[in-house]
Amino acid sequence: MKKKHFVHDSSYIDPPCDIGEGTKIWHFCHIMSGAKIGKNCNIGQNVFVAGRAVIGNNVKVQNNVSIYKGVVCEDDVFLGPSVVFTNIINPRSNIDRKNEFENTLVKKGASIGANATIICGNKIGKYAFVGAGSVVTRDIPDYGLSYGNPARIMGWVCVCGEKLNFKNGKKSKCFVCGQNYSKEKNKIKILRGKQK
Repeated sequence: MKKKHFVHDSSYIDPPCDIGEGTKIWHFCHIMSGAKIGKNCNIGQNVFVAGRAVIGNNVKVQNNVSIYKGVVCEDDVFLGPSVVFTNIINPRSNIDRKNEFENTLVKKGASIGANATIICGNKIGKYAFVGAGSVVTRDIPDYGLSYGNPARIMGWVCVCGEKLNFKNGKKSKCFVCGQNYSKEKNKIKILRGKQK
C-alpha cells in the first residue's frame, strides 16, 4: 500500500506514529513514536517531534524547530524557523523531571515568528501573532499581537494576519479582507455582517 504522505530519505520516523495524508516531512527530521501529525502539513528541515506531541492539519513548521511532549499545535498554525518550545520550568541535568513536563497549547491559526521562545505551560490564542525573537512567558489572547522580551500585547491582528486598528476602542474592520471585529476588555470577537 502506497504511503499518502512524503518523508525524505534522510529523516527518521519511529513507528507507530500518525502522519496525515498530504503531509511532507523534509530533510534530517526525527518523528518519535506516539507523535500525531495532521493532514497537509509541511515539516521543514531538521525538525524534531516528540512522542505525544500533537500537530493539527495544515500546520507549517519551518526549519530547526523541536516540538516536545505536551505541545499541541492546532490546525493552521505557523511556526517560524528555530522557534523554541520548553517543557520544564526549572531543568537540572542531574534531576529527572520527566513527570513534570508542562503542556503548551498553540491554538488554531496562530503564527509564531522566527527564533521566538515559548516557555512551557502557556497558551497562544487563536490567530494570535508572536513576533520574531520574542520570549513568551504568559498566555497570549486570541488575535493578540505580541512581541518583545518578555512578550507583551502590542495590538491585535485579523484572521488574515493584518494589524487591526480599534480607533473608537470598540470596533475595527480589517483594511485588507474586510472582516469586522469588536473589542471589549481585551477580548476580540469576529462580527458577522457589516460594521456600521
